[in-house]
Amino acid sequence: MSPDPHAHPVLVVDFGAQYAQLIARRVREAGVYSEVVPHTTTAQDILGRRPSAIILSGGPSSVYAEGAPQLDAALLTAGVPVFGMCYGFQVMAQALGGEVARTGLSEYGATPVTVTDTTSTLFNGQPAAQSVWMSHGDSVTRAPEGMVVTASTPGAAVAAFEDDERRLYGVQWHPEVMHSTFGQRQLENFLRAGAGLAPSWNPGSIVDAAVARVRAQVGADRVLCALSGGVDSSVAAALVQRAVGDQLTCVFVDHGLLRQGEAEQVQQDFVDATGVDLVTVDAADTFLDALAGVTDPEEKRKIIGREFIRTFERAAREIVADRGDEEHPVKFLVQGTLYPDVVESGGGSGTANIKSHHNVGGLPDDLQFTLVEPLRDLFKDEVRQVGLELGVPEAIVWRQPFPGPGLGIRVVGEVTRERLAVLRAADAIAREELTRAGLDRQIWQCPVVLLADVRSVGVQGDGRTYGHPVVLRPVSSEDAMTADWTRLPYDVLADISTRITNEVPEVNRVVLDVTSKPPGTIEWE
Repeated sequence: MSPDPHAHPVLVVDFGAQYAQLIARRVREAGVYSEVVPHTTTAQDILGRRPSAIILSGGPSSVYAEGAPQLDAALLTAGVPVFGMCYGFQVMAQALGGEVARTGLSEYGATPVTVTDTTSTLFNGQPAAQSVWMSHGDSVTRAPEGMVVTASTPGAAVAAFEDDERRLYGVQWHPEVMHSTFGQRQLENFLRAGAGLAPSWNPGSIVDAAVARVRAQVGADRVLCALSGGVDSSVAAALVQRAVGDQLTCVFVDHGLLRQGEAEQVQQDFVDATGVDLVTVDAADTFLDALAGVTDPEEKRKIIGREFIRTFERAAREIVADRGDEEHPVKFLVQGTLYPDVVESGGGSGTANIKSHHNVGGLPDDLQFTLVEPLRDLFKDEVRQVGLELGVPEAIVWRQPFPGPGLGIRVVGEVTRERLAVLRAADAIAREELTRAGLDRQIWQCPVVLLADVRSVGVQGDGRTYGHPVVLRPVSSEDAMTADWTRLPYDVLADISTRITNEVPEVNRVVLDVTSKPPGTIEWE
C-alpha cells in the first residue's frame, strides 16, 4: 500500500486571495497533496501539521496597513520550505527584515519579467524573458538579508528572491494562474528542487489512503449511501464499497424527475461495474402527486426536498429492520462532500463544520447517522480521476452536473407526467447531438428547459401548430459560481433544433439562452 500522502501536506496559507484554492489545485497537479488553511491559523498549529512545505498566498491588503494579515516569522525559521506569492511574497519580505513600500509603480495583468539567474532553483530551465500575471500596488523595495534577487520587472526591481540555504523563495506575481506562462514550472521547481518532494499524489494513492480511512472509521458496522447517479455520490459509493464491501447499502430514489436512461444507468451499469448492494425506491407517484398544481419554483424545490427526505427515511428504516442487527447496526451515512465545500464553509483547516448534508438532499440531523466523507479532500477533477481508477463507468464519471430536484425545475410551470415526457425527449436529443459532436467535455452543462406555460405559433406539415418552446442553456464554467454561455457551432445547434422539432411533436420552437452568470443563473428555476 502507498504511504498516506496526507501525513505531510503542503499547506497553502490563505491571506484572503481569490486564488488560494487554485494554488492548492496546482500543487496537486504537480503530484503533491495540499490543503488550504486560513491566515489566522497559528504558527504552532501549522507546524504541528508537520507540513512538507508552506505556500503563502496573495491577498488584497497592504502589508503595512493597520489590521493587515501578518506572518509569524516562526514559519520562516522552522526549517520548512516556504514559497511566497504576491502578498505572501511581501509579507515574507517584511517578516525577514526587508522593506515594502508603495512606490507609485503599480502593475496589473500581463507583465514582462526579466529573470537574472536562469539556473536558480525557481527559474532553472526557463527563458530570461517571461510574461507573468501581476496584481500589486506595493513593492518590495529592499530584499531581506541573505536573499538573492533573481527577477525584476519595470515596476518592481525586486520581483523574486531565493535563499537555498534556508529554503525560502518568493515571487511578486501569481504563478498559479495560466497567464503566468512558466508559473507551473516555477511551482514544480519549488516543490521538487526547493522542498525535495517527489510526486506521490495520484489516483492510486488517493484510493489507497481513502480506503484505509474508511475501514478505520466504519469497522464492522453497516453503511448507507443516498445514490443520485451523479459523479460525486457514485464515486463516494464506489470508494466505500471498495473499503467495506457488502457492509454498504446504496439507496437510489427514483423520484420520476430523472432524464432519459438515468435510472437504468444507475441500476445496471453502476452496479455491474462496482458490485454495490443497491436498493431502488420507485417514488415517482409520490413526488408527482405532491407537485400537482404547483408552479412556484421555490415551492417545487421544497416539496422535492421534503419528499426525498421522507422517502430516504422510510428506506433507511426498512434497511435497518431487514438487514441490520444488534451487533452490526447501520451507523454511517456516505456523503459526497468535496474539498471546495469544506474550504468555503470555513473548514479549510480540516476541523470546522461542513455544509450540512450537502450532497444528499438536506437530510435531517435526527437520522442519527455519522457521516462518511471519502471525497472531502478532493477537487472535482480529482474525483473524476478516482472514479476512473475505481472502474466507475465513464458515462457517470464524465456526467455533467444535474440538479437534485431534477427535471422538476426545468419544467417552467406545473410538473406533469406529460410535460416531463416532452422534456425528456428533447433533452435526450440535445445530449445525443452534443456527444456526437464531441462537445461533452467542453461545456459545463447544457440544461434543456421546457416553457410549459408558454405556447407559440408554428408551421409543421403545412399546418398551423401551437406548441411549446424549449430553451437550450449551454454554459462553460469551472466551479458554477460564475459561467458564460458556450459558443456552440451553428451546425450543432441546427441539428439539435431540427431533431427536436421533428421528433417531439409538442415542441415547435427551440431557442438559445445567451446570458452569462451573473446576471442569470445556470438553471431557470
